[in-house]
Parts: sequence; C-alpha cells; structure tokens
Amino acid sequence: MSAEALPSPLVFPNRPIPAKATLRRPVSLPDYLPARMLNEFVYCPRLFFYEWVEGVFAHSADTVEGALRHEKLGEKADAMPAADEAGTERIHSRSVTLTSDAHHLIASIDLVEGDGQSVAPVDYKHGAPRDRDGALEAWPADRAQVCVQALVLRDNGYHCDEAVVYYNATKQRVRVPIDEALVSEALDALGRARAVAAAGLIPAPLSDSPKCPRCSLVSICLPDETRAALAWREPEADTGGQLGLFESAASAPADAVEDEIRRLVPARDDLRPLYVTGYNFLIGKSNDVLQVREKRELVQEVRIREISQVSVFGNVSLTAGAIQALCDAERPVAHFSFGGWFHGLTQGLGLKNVFLRQEQFRRADDEAFCLRVAREIVASKIRNQRTLLQRNHVEPPARAVDALKRLARQALDAGQLDTLLGLEGTAAHYYFANLAGMLKVDDEADRPQFDFTRRNRRPPRDPVNALLSFGYSMLARDLTITCHAIGFDPFMGFYHQPRFGRPALALDLMEGFRPLIVDSAVITAVNTRMVTPDDFIQVGPSVALTPKGRKRFITAYEQRMDALVTHPLFGYRVNYRRVLEIQARLLARVVTGELPSYPGFETR
Repeated sequence: MSAEALPSPLVFPNRPIPAKATLRRPVSLPDYLPARMLNEFVYCPRLFFYEWVEGVFAHSADTVEGALRHEKLGEKADAMPAADEAGTERIHSRSVTLTSDAHHLIASIDLVEGDGQSVAPVDYKHGAPRDRDGALEAWPADRAQVCVQALVLRDNGYHCDEAVVYYNATKQRVRVPIDEALVSEALDALGRARAVAAAGLIPAPLSDSPKCPRCSLVSICLPDETRAALAWREPEADTGGQLGLFESAASAPADAVEDEIRRLVPARDDLRPLYVTGYNFLIGKSNDVLQVREKRELVQEVRIREISQVSVFGNVSLTAGAIQALCDAERPVAHFSFGGWFHGLTQGLGLKNVFLRQEQFRRADDEAFCLRVAREIVASKIRNQRTLLQRNHVEPPARAVDALKRLARQALDAGQLDTLLGLEGTAAHYYFANLAGMLKVDDEADRPQFDFTRRNRRPPRDPVNALLSFGYSMLARDLTITCHAIGFDPFMGFYHQPRFGRPALALDLMEGFRPLIVDSAVITAVNTRMVTPDDFIQVGPSVALTPKGRKRFITAYEQRMDALVTHPLFGYRVNYRRVLEIQARLLARVVTGELPSYPGFETR
C-alpha cells in the first residue's frame, strides 16, 4: 500500500465534528466485513459509508461490466482442497469464499492458485495498473483488498506470501508481496473503516478528486456540490434591497465557492416517463417489454429499462406480471384519477436504509429547524414568483414586484410558521392577481375562455385553474417519487404540517418550483396554443381537461421538466428533473447535519 495519506474519514478540513444531532443511532452491521469493502474505504471513505453502512448502491458502465465478469467467474467455481489435505497438488480454484474469525473478515476471491506449499489470491480488476515512473504497481485500494484476502487464506491454514491483481484493461498481472509493512497498513485501514461505520457519521467528500467522475455513486454523493453548499452563506439581515444570496450564478460573490464546480451528474436522464391515458387500457408484460392493450389490441410497446416511471389515468389496469417487473426494476407507477387527481404510488421496496428517515422524523419535532428550512422554502418561492412576473408579464406591475421583493425579505426573518403562511398567502395574492398579464392570447374567440381572475381549486372552475391544478398534481407526483428514491418519508414535512394522505415533504420541496415548472408550463401551453378551449369540458361548476387536452399539457409539462437551467449555486446546466433530485439531496444533507442550511433554488 502506498504511504501517501488517505483522505480524512471523518470531517471536512478545518471543520469541527458536527453537533451531536448529526450522529445517528448505533448501526447494526454484520460481524464480518467483506474484503471488497476495505477496497472501497481506502479508495474513498464516503463511498464505503454509503455502500456498507447505508446499503446504497448504483450501477455504472464499469460496475455492470465488472459484475458480469465476476458472474462468469462464479459460473466456473471450483472446489478448493483444505490446507491440510492439499499436499503438493496444484491448486487453481475460482470463486472461493472464506472467512477469518481472527479479523472478522469474509473474502470472495476470484481465483486462488498455487500448490500445497504456497497459494496466492488473484483479484480481477476492470482498469489498468498504476504507472509510477515506468514501474507498474497495484493501486492502494487493490493492495489493501488482496492483502486481507491473503490474511484470510493464512487464517484458514494456507501459506501465502504474495497476491496478484489482474488488470483487464491492459491484460497485465501485477504481483503484490504480502510483507509486514503492507499487513500493518491494511489492518490499520481495517480498524479505521470499522470506526467510521460504528460512529455513524458520514465522511467528508473528496476534494476535487479525479476519482469522482467515474464513481457510480457520484450523483448520490454530490462531492463538489456538497462542498459548495457548505460554503453557501445565508443573506445578511439588512440586505439593502438584495433579493437573496444570489439572484443568478453570474452575480454570485467570488468567495462563495472556492473552485469551479464540476458537473459530475448527467444534465439529463436517458430514461423517460410513460403516460397511459384512456379507457379500459391494460398494461401487461412480455419478457422485459411493457405492452399496452385496448380490448386485446396492442397499442404500444416499451422496454422497461427505457422508462423512469409509469403514470396511469382513470380506468387503466396492470397485470400482476407487469407490477412485479416494474417493482423489481424500481420503476414506480403513479395513479391518477381521470380528472388528474394524484392518488398514490405502486413501487418496490426502494431505499432500504432508515437512517435518513430517523433524522427526518427527529428534525420534524424541532420547531427551530423546521422554521429555518421553511424560511428558505417560502422566500425562494416568492422570489421565483417575482422572477416569473418580470420575465413574462406584458408590463410588470411595479407595486406587485416591489411587494414580492419585500415579502421575500420578510420571509427570511419570520419568527414562526404561521407568520410564513401569512406572508406566502399575501405573496400569492399579488402574484395570481397579475397572472392574467402573462397570458397572451391573440385569438379574440379564445381570450374569454382563458380569462384568469383568481386561483381556485377543488374543483377548478376555469381552464387556467384546471391546468394549474393538474400541473401541481404531476409535480407532487415527481417529488413524491424523488423523496422515496432518496430515502425520505414524503409524508413528514417541515413547512407543511402532517395531514392524513398529504405528502407534506414533497409539497415542501415543490413550493419553489410551482412558478418555475408548472406555472411556466401553463403560460407556454396557453400562449403557444398547445391547449385551446376545445381541450376542456365543463361539468357543473367544474372544468377539466379532455383526454386530448391532457396529452397536450403533459407534453408541455415534460418539455419544461426537460429544459436546461443553470443552477444558481453550482453554475452548471442541468434539466429541471435533475434539479429536483439535487435539491432533495441537499435537503437530506441539511437533515443529517452535513450542511448547516438549505439553499433554495432560484433563477434570474
């Protein structure tokens, strides 16, 4: 193992250990640590924590390729003679699993080769060996892994003085002597790994590390983003007219982030949501393909691996096989009424660790914490409403613009949640009173149909309100799915108080995105005639979208979700669907104490 210093496993540089609130309850972990987990710890303590303590894992191209290679090796598993029975027999055994009671280790070894006198573990790696001034050597993490594999072999009675790492990229074998210095370093790393797991405190992300871009958990870890958010400063009490910390990336103070933020997460997801609207549709499955049928006639086919979620409206049925396949693939099914009311989700087990939810419920009982988060949520929402008015109104009303600016500042100083509710309601009055000025309907016949005077719901009583209500239902669905994926309980919020059947946390996260995503999609759909008065039906006082109109607005909504936007704190461009995930993960960092405050998302 290299003598170079490993990254600190506990805290950020020059950052004290966080308050006791960030320490989780004792974690119950298996007694035997897999040798592969020591590899992860030496490579990155934070990666080790995610995978071993929290059970979080995500595949990348590299991990899929590695898994397939090890699966093939496993199919060729050979019996391995006991140490006292080997004699001089040649040993060439694949997929050997052994344990060490002395070190509480378990090792799955790709290949053990040698004879009765001496054996060597062989571990297969995807990449290339380390080139140090022309000399090839195994990487520190790989050296640690094969070292403990050798220790496990020794504890089972085998003589083992060296190990081999086979690097597939260059088809080269690199020998690793198992000497006392390496054993000492490996056991030291093993002790520190166990200490990190026992502490329950997630290690700091690596700083500007070349390891991060190819890590399969980079979109979960968010290393650069976490460090940048840690440097984020809340606005001063006397802002002197400032709207917030920054209104845009261009106006961010130079010292807000020390280094340029690398965009390590994809700007867009290759997966797309599937919407099924209509009467008496049946969704079945054939192999890994979903089949949508109407009266036994095939309407559409789509591969499960190409979709992110399924949304069904009205009387749409799913076969048991389709539900099981979607649950296994972690593709949630969102159920809506025919009128667009979001009923709930069908999904697999999702994230299986409970640590974030433990902290979430504990924090929800902390009034001061809830108030701090709620201030940012409401202030960001009001600022975004103001931005939308300035951007889209024919003649932005100065009184409303100034009032929203003032209310956003007041929200940051609110002393209780009831005060915030009042400020949010006042801002909504100014905003929706001027929403009609953002609807530019040229057709004289259409203009009366899209007149908007005030926000109403349950039921919506005009086409614009029908679009807003439907859009908010879809956004609530997306954020409920995001909460589940990250590990939150979507029904326990910090601003919205618990109520039976209401996804309070999803609504918390949703507030700042209502104007940016849904209201913007409604304005675009109306102004570009993506929807027309013919796309609505009226039943009594209620107005709803027709099936044709619903499809058209879904298109407008998904176009908005796929639109690229510059993140105001990180400066890179991602689409809104990705922004929802990033913001939810930042809130998770605040809940666990890794970040001191929640930076709301605001655009210029």
